[in-house]
Amino acid sequence: MESRLDRLEAVQAMLLGIGQISTGCSDIAEFVGAVHRALGRIMYAANFYVALSDRDEGTVRFVYYVDERDAAPDPEEKLRLASPEQSPTAWVILNRRNMVMTKDESARHQVDGHAWGRGTRAEQWMGCPLLDHQHQALGAIVLQSYSSAHSYSDEDQALFSLIANHVSNALQGMQSVDRLERAVQERTALLAHEVAERRRAEAVQHALYEIANLSASAVDAEMLSSNLHNIISELIVAENFLIALYHPETREFSIPYFVDRKHAEAPVKRFAYGVGMSSYVLDSKQACLHDAASYARLVAERSMGAPLGSVEIASWMGAPMLVHDQPYGVIIVQSYDPAIVYSEADLELLAFMASHVAVAIARMQADHAVRVAKERLEQQNSALNAALTALQDAQTELVRQEKLASLGRLVAGVAHEINTPLGICVTATSHLVQELKLTREELAAGEMTEDSLAQFFDIVDQSLRIMTTNTQRAAALVRSFKQVAVDQSSDDIRSFNMKAYLAEVLLSLQPHLKGRPVKVEVDCPDDVVLESFPGAVSQIVTNLLMNSLVHGYTREQAGVIKIEVRLDGGQVWFDYRDDGAGMDQETLGKLFDPFFTTRRGQGGSGLGAHIVYNLVTGPLGGSVKVDSAPGEGLHYRLRFPQSRK
Repeated sequence: MESRLDRLEAVQAMLLGIGQISTGCSDIAEFVGAVHRALGRIMYAANFYVALSDRDEGTVRFVYYVDERDAAPDPEEKLRLASPEQSPTAWVILNRRNMVMTKDESARHQVDGHAWGRGTRAEQWMGCPLLDHQHQALGAIVLQSYSSAHSYSDEDQALFSLIANHVSNALQGMQSVDRLERAVQERTALLAHEVAERRRAEAVQHALYEIANLSASAVDAEMLSSNLHNIISELIVAENFLIALYHPETREFSIPYFVDRKHAEAPVKRFAYGVGMSSYVLDSKQACLHDAASYARLVAERSMGAPLGSVEIASWMGAPMLVHDQPYGVIIVQSYDPAIVYSEADLELLAFMASHVAVAIARMQADHAVRVAKERLEQQNSALNAALTALQDAQTELVRQEKLASLGRLVAGVAHEINTPLGICVTATSHLVQELKLTREELAAGEMTEDSLAQFFDIVDQSLRIMTTNTQRAAALVRSFKQVAVDQSSDDIRSFNMKAYLAEVLLSLQPHLKGRPVKVEVDCPDDVVLESFPGAVSQIVTNLLMNSLVHGYTREQAGVIKIEVRLDGGQVWFDYRDDGAGMDQETLGKLFDPFFTTRRGQGGSGLGAHIVYNLVTGPLGGSVKVDSAPGEGLHYRLRFPQSRK
């Protein structure tokens, strides 16, 4: 009796110890080891193991295994959970019941001549399931004896079952903590990845900002190229870097910038189109990536004509600089070091940067053309200085504030559109000056008649009407252009009439619609007034319209773009739809992804729809949905508050 009391006290102390150990221990194997040591003080436990199962995966893992005969399996290895007929451990787990068997009973239980379970057959085997609060199996706890001198009585079996129940409760809590810690670790890793991606995106945005500034400040190709090399080197390894500019008038390339580890100077400064990798890239109109083998194959096949420079390339990539399929040149980055091999992600980044560099070059050329046109107009007629000054101020403000290279094309378009009314004014002025000279001569000669004077007045009246109409047209273009440019670069909230503002935005975009059989229809009540960000609205309309023109319609394809605006309980319902090419569901699912474009290497940046999404969900505080199918166009549904104050 005294021995039983001592044993019961030991059992009670062990059960209390299990609870205490589980609260202060985070490692399951360490906890089970402590249980094993405590269990050995109340019964024979020389051979002991714990198996934990995963119901979803159908696997089992032996987290703790001590045995006199058999080697312990890897505690981290997940094994396929056998059927109850193949393994006594699996029988206990899947049936969720205790089992005690002798060596003879185990020998009689065979399936197709195979022993029941693996390892050495024990004289006595005792297993209990580890169950959670929903009576689902967590695993099994097992004791076994290889000696007939050590057997387990009914009391031992009852005590072992009781201990298994306490171990189950402790393991359930520890697994919950373990799952929580793993979830925290996974979330931390995910956040670290998101932070890295965000930093990369910020670096790309900063690079685009620098490129936009270069297009406004660089005075020559060499300065522009040197700064571009520094910008791109911050994003990818660009120790060997080349910029080749294409001259369509002579069908030649020039190399304004060349940095190479093996060559102090470029092999040639100017060469004909059709020679070298620059011609190869411009022919394909797509960014190209080659390793040493594929580059050597190109050289052997003479696909590039005569190679220029070293052919001992470890990794090579080149991207064309295109704006609406108009070639401006090629950017090439190469590596001689086998440790530096470029990836598809690097290629996409280089192609994206090349497209924006092309826009920057086009913008510089457009700005130069605008300045030349302004100077010519000033020389022809000083009376038009006010209009030209307003255009210059609007362009200067746009160049200073606008960070998106697409506004460069807007500048060139507006300048081209204004040339027509101003040219008409110049012609009318010249004609009026000539008529005034003839009238003065006629008056001085005393040949003036009432009919000739009336005819002169008619000419003056007609000329002034022509000049008034065309100067008003030019002033309207400048005014709308200036308002939209200021709004797109401003973060201020102001009150504006939606219908009138849409008209201003569409007027500034008229140069892009000119010559295209695409109509824009606006359905908006006259009294819709917003207290919001007009710059965000103008950028959204601009990006949606330009995306439709670039991706939705071919150059000669007719179409209709509809913009519908409604108010509903303080919410603006803004619907935009075109009847262009549309897109399939796979492409539609990537529409708002940054840098995703179906025009990679052809001027598409992949940021248009992404910017629209960010503007709607950010400054405007709303939501955007889009529907499409091949051949059915795109339908954007924007919802945002009428007031953001």
